Amino acid sequence: MAIAKAERLMNLALCLLGTRRPLSKRELRESIEAYLEAGSEDAFSRMFERDKDDLRELGLVIETVENLDGEIGYVARRDSNRLPPITLDAEEAAALGLAAKVWQQARLAGAASGALQKLRAAGLPEEVDPYEAHGALEPRIPVHEAAFEPLMLACRDRRPVVFDYRKATAARPEPRQVEPWALECWRGHWYLAGWDRDRGAERVFRLSRITGKVRSRSGRFTAPVPDVVTVRETVASWAGETADRSARIRLRSGAGYPLRAKATSVRELGDGWDELEIPYGHGLDAWLVEFGPDVVVVEPAELRADVVDRLRAVARG
Repeated sequence: MAIAKAERLMNLALCLLGTRRPLSKRELRESIEAYLEAGSEDAFSRMFERDKDDLRELGLVIETVENLDGEIGYVARRDSNRLPPITLDAEEAAALGLAAKVWQQARLAGAASGALQKLRAAGLPEEVDPYEAHGALEPRIPVHEAAFEPLMLACRDRRPVVFDYRKATAARPEPRQVEPWALECWRGHWYLAGWDRDRGAERVFRLSRITGKVRSRSGRFTAPVPDVVTVRETVASWAGETADRSARIRLRSGAGYPLRAKATSVRELGDGWDELEIPYGHGLDAWLVEFGPDVVVVEPAELRADVVDRLRAVARG
């Protein structure tokens, strides 16, 4: 049915764009096979009005003209439906090319490729290669979580969602009702920022901890969407990026290179262990747990207790 309607809309658009004079409904019905197959005049009239409205919603400018006999005709003049020339310099074209190459997902890759083809058709010079300026770069934003696409669409359409989410300290996932605002990638992980209806507050969720399907819900948002959503800053504060304290940990030799990169000091202890001093902020315990038996927290005591609690929760789960 969708293919049949798309073909009908395309035929109607071609008729209206190709004619030199306004065409009446009768002439349009005789020119388009799908209209001829309409069961009655009323069915054709309803179909034609819907199609006309759909084309106008898509951006086609359709004029309604009345001739000397009082008959109504329709035409889409080419000068009213022609876009102005698109002019891009080499840097702008390169930026668009890089943006088109970033996504690995088939859905987004197709949209990006189609956008570049439209720019070519609209006048982007052939000698301008969107990829040439940065040909040695192969930027990628990998997305492995099944929740990414439904959440991306929900953010775009401003639709509430429901999903099961497992916190790092919890053995089992819990249902969450969220009004999604924005998605952002930070340090190789995707995060969703939004309004948690159950908790009545802004929250950030790591997509890899969403289990099961993301389900859309009807209705409008109950909380205002902020002009600026600071996903990266929020997650960075959890990971200790804005820490003003230090923690001392023991790290197995040859392991935990991300921790070593953050360390302010490193001391060899022998027997296959090193001692590191690293910035300590909210969320550091969750990060340390990911390194499992390769990390032992020495101090502060509250960080050690938090890590032990998380490990026990994982063992119970």
